[in-house]
Order: sequence, then C-alpha cells, then structure tokens
Amino acid sequence: MNIKKTLLLLVLILQFPLLQCQIKLPKLISDGAVLQRGTDIKIWGWASAEEEIIVKFKNKVYHTKTDNQGKWHVTIAAQKAGGPFKMEFKGHRNTITLNNILIGEVWLCSGQSNMELTMKRLQDHYPEAIKNSKNSKIRQFLVPDTYNFTQEQTDLNNGTWMEASPENLMEFSGVAYFFAKELYEKYQVPIGLINAALGGSPVEAWMSEDALKPFDSAYNTLQRFKDPDLISNIEQQDQKRQHDWFALLNETDKGFVKGSEWFLQAYNDDTWSSMQVPGYWEDQGLPNVDGVVWFRRTFEIPQSMVDREAKLWLGRSVDQDHVYVNGTFIGSTGYQYPPRKYKIPSNVLVPGKNTITVRLINHQGKGGFIMDKPYFLSVGKDSIDLKGSWKYQLGATMEPLPDPTFIRWQPAGLFNSMIAPLLNYKIKGTIWYQGESNTQNPKLYYHTFPALINNWRARWNMGDFPFIYVQLANYMEEAKMPSESQWAELRQAQLNTLKLANTGMVVATDLGEWNDIHPLNKESVGQRLALNAKKLAYNENVVSSGPIFKSSEIKDSQIVIYFKQVGGGLMSNDGLALRHFQISGPDENFVWADAKIVGNTVVVKNIEVANPTYVRYAWADNPFGANLYNKEGLPAAPFRNYNPKP
Repeated sequence: MNIKKTLLLLVLILQFPLLQCQIKLPKLISDGAVLQRGTDIKIWGWASAEEEIIVKFKNKVYHTKTDNQGKWHVTIAAQKAGGPFKMEFKGHRNTITLNNILIGEVWLCSGQSNMELTMKRLQDHYPEAIKNSKNSKIRQFLVPDTYNFTQEQTDLNNGTWMEASPENLMEFSGVAYFFAKELYEKYQVPIGLINAALGGSPVEAWMSEDALKPFDSAYNTLQRFKDPDLISNIEQQDQKRQHDWFALLNETDKGFVKGSEWFLQAYNDDTWSSMQVPGYWEDQGLPNVDGVVWFRRTFEIPQSMVDREAKLWLGRSVDQDHVYVNGTFIGSTGYQYPPRKYKIPSNVLVPGKNTITVRLINHQGKGGFIMDKPYFLSVGKDSIDLKGSWKYQLGATMEPLPDPTFIRWQPAGLFNSMIAPLLNYKIKGTIWYQGESNTQNPKLYYHTFPALINNWRARWNMGDFPFIYVQLANYMEEAKMPSESQWAELRQAQLNTLKLANTGMVVATDLGEWNDIHPLNKESVGQRLALNAKKLAYNENVVSSGPIFKSSEIKDSQIVIYFKQVGGGLMSNDGLALRHFQISGPDENFVWADAKIVGNTVVVKNIEVANPTYVRYAWADNPFGANLYNKEGLPAAPFRNYNPKP
C-alpha cells in the first residue's frame, strides 16, 4: 500500500510541471469570438513563468514571454472588419487553435432583468424574428451569473460564443439582439454581444470597490460581505426561515387533506365562494391574507379539442402557483414575474366537463391574478376564455414571509466576477438597462450612476467610449392627480447623467406595461439604442432622441419651455392636446397645466396658479399617454425644471 501511494505521488509530481506549462486562454478568447475592429487588440493568457509564447493570426507571428507569474499578452494592430479567421497559440507543451474568429464591433450589454430577459421569454411575441434569426455574424457571449466580494476575478468560470439562430436565440438578451440586428442591417459588420446582466441587481453591485468609497453605506456593506461566515449565516437563516414557512404552509393547507385533495377532478366545490379572475383576493373578500388560496374553474370541452396538446395561459400571479387540470399536475412557477404559460398533454382533456385548479401561494402583500393579461385555454385555433368567475377557498393563512437577503446583489460583487474579467477585452461601447432596483433611493442614483460610468471607462482605459442606457419605462397604475414618484425621480437622475460625455439615453415611457415590470416590446428598445449608437459610435447625422429639456422662463403668468433634440419640430403624437404637464407656484403644490406647442417651445399655464414657478412633465410612475414627441416619432424625456428643496 505504501509503495502504491509513493508511486501515485511521484506521478502527480511529474505531471504537475507539465500542467503548469499548458497555455490557458481566457474564456472570452475562444472559438467564435468577435474582436473589436479599428483599435489595437490585446490577446492575453497564462502559462508557465518565463515561457516563450507564439501567437499566429492572419499570416503574422507575434512573440512574447510570460512574466514571473505566468501572465502573457500580445497586441495585434488595429484590424478591419472581416473573418472568419484562425488564431494559433504555441507554447513549450501545447498548441491551441481557435477557429471562426471575426473582427467587428463588440458591445457590452449590462444591467438588470430587462437587459437579461431572453428571447425565450419573448418567443410568442416575436415568432417571425426568431424564425428568421440565423446570422453567423451576430454573436453573444453569456457571462455566467456569479459574485465575489473579496477580489476581482481574472477570468470567467465558463461561457462560449454563440451565433444567432432560431435555436441559440433563446439564450440571447432580447434587447441586445434587436440592437445588434439593427446595427448589422445598417453596417453589415459582425456584432459581438457580451451579455453581463443580472435580474434585480442595483447599480452598486456593478461598481468596483474603489468606486464605492464615496458611498459610505455601500462601501461598508461590501466590507461586511467579505466575511464568508456572515454570508453562510445569512444563507442558513434565509433557508431555514423559508423552509419552516413552507413546511407550516403545507402542513396546515386544508386543500391537501388526504383523500379529498382540492385539485382532484371529482372534488365537490359547491360550497366554495366565487371571485373574479383576474384580480387580487384582498379586493374580493380576503383582506390582509397571506398564505394559500385555491381556485377552481369548470368548463366544457368539445370533442374537437380532445386528444390534442392544449395551451394554457394564466396571465401572471402573485406569488407562486401550482396548476392542475382534471387532477393532473400541469406545472408551477415559483415567483410572480414570469408569465404563466403551460402545456396540457394530449391525454388530459376530456369531452364535456373539465376542471382547472390553481393553488396560489402569496408570501406578502396582495395576492391574486394580475389584470390585463391573457387567460385562456386553446387547442389549435379554438380557444376558451378563462376570465370571469372562479370558485375559491382559503387553504391556509400565514404570517408574511420576509424577503431573503439577495447576497449576489450586494455592492461590488458582480463587478468583481462579471466585469473585471472583461476589462482587457476591447469594446465599442456599452448598452445598459437598469434602475428599477434603485428606485427606493433615487436621489442617490444621481451620484452612483455617473460614478459607475466613470468607473468603467477608467478601468477599460479606452477613453469615453459610448455608454447608452434605457430610462425606466412606464410601470404601475396611472395616477389621477399630480403626485410624487420615486420612479420619476430616478428618471430625472438618468436624464441628468446625459451631462457626461458620449452618453445617450433611450426614453421608454411609451414602451412599458402598467402591470409588468418586464414589458414585451424589446424590439423598439433595441432599435432606439441602435439609433443612439449610430450617432455616438458611428458619427451618423441622425436625430437619436426625442425632445430633451433645455431651459425654461416665466413670461406673463406662463412658463415657456425650451428643448434640445427637437429634430424636425415638436408635435403631439396623437394629434390631441398635450398631456402630463404639471405646474406650481413657489409652494411646489403641483396641478395639471394647459400646454401647447409654440414653434419649438411648449408654453404651459394654469389660470389658478398666479405665480408660476415650476413645471414638470410625465412626472409619475406610469405617465401613460404622455404625448410630446418630435416629428421623427421619438418621445420627449420626462423632466422637471428645478431641484427640489432638500
């Protein structure tokens, strides 16, 4: 036994230096990579200390030597767009050949869920775009979702370059794909998308430690989360709290009494009450209830819809659903945001009476089914509307379940793992869609968002590369009267960030959905991002934005507003009187204002405001119907003409 151990140890010792000599490349530099045209390209990697490395590319040979830590790099002079090419790496012990390399434009695509949202989630909205998506010149590299609080990582855990195709597109960011598609159609240049986005992430998570130093709360939080024991304790506490909550829920849920489970087709629900679906149960007889409520709906199916797979769409619900059809479990969704789209196997539906049962669990707040979403069952072209009266019964009442601590959203964690490994890779610019997670403290965003842009530009060391971002879309219920809005405040912070050089902003207050933080119209968002890129990155003489507030002055009890980016002139996009303008005196007590276009200005007034001082436009969570545009069809950015009192 001792001899065997000795031999095994000897083998490992002999193998170790050989392994050390292997050339290693970063995950980004791999088969199918898109490299940035028009600038020196840095190619880097690792090998043994003091090792000679030879790189061959396009009939040129580059020699380098690793330093005492085994790091090496070569610089390839600026290249024109083209490909595919091969790139070969040769060291003492191994040779690596990369295939299908393109030279083109590389865009970093980052932010939170509206950037992350994949074409898979959009497939029912854009079936033709997906069907016709095959294009080997549009590629995405999906950065894995990881975090690290202790140090900046030098490489990614995994990841590959994927070409656009109907199959691969399911993993592409929807916004980024439509952005790339628009640019490719215009310039016929390969487009590489580095998709580094994570749902729910605040801006602080994407900033480096040194950039966080001016922000005491975020910086101190980062220091705390460098302690792995703290993270472990938090995770254990969160897991135990959730486990105990669901264990008690399942134990006390009356719908799970053995032998008379409420999801069974034969269960008699005659004594149940009725409720309108969609809608919240707090508004329909179950106020202040957290826990589980069961819903049942019986409907008739003709013979023509039997023995075929069916489609069941149940809108969206808060928070977690389990769906049964005729007692057969169909599917479940664990949190509130994804659409409920289920397939019913061909052997489940029967002629005549059928029953859908939904076990709906709500953790906290208002539970129920979201309005203005599709609720139907269909087979082929035949469809049954499922909106209307459903039977319901309370299964169990629970204390609210607190949200977990989302550790991966803590400051600097995503920068260290998802941005730092990219910093050597040359890019054309960045597109960014984020902000929803910072609406609880929008005033801080006036400082953190510009700090992030400056941070990234400094770390990439490529000057003021184009940074184009999406302003928050309209969301939540419309306000009947002027009121304060944290979403509007954050939009103002985004507007103010245009003061930074080479930045562009997409206005999206006409592209959102009141009942969905993830609106489906990602094509228009991508196209507007591309329009900004045409101006900032490609120096096209185009109108890339709707009207932007420039200044205002008081004249004869009216406020006259001047704009930039008027393009061909101002207009009401629906031909009606301008809406969503608010006016106030020095007291900041805002009321609706009459507004009209006069040349390239807008004049606002309210005869009841004798001393007009302040004006604001589209100042609401959801300024739906705001109709000031330029004649190029681009909406005006929400704004106010003042900084409020501290």
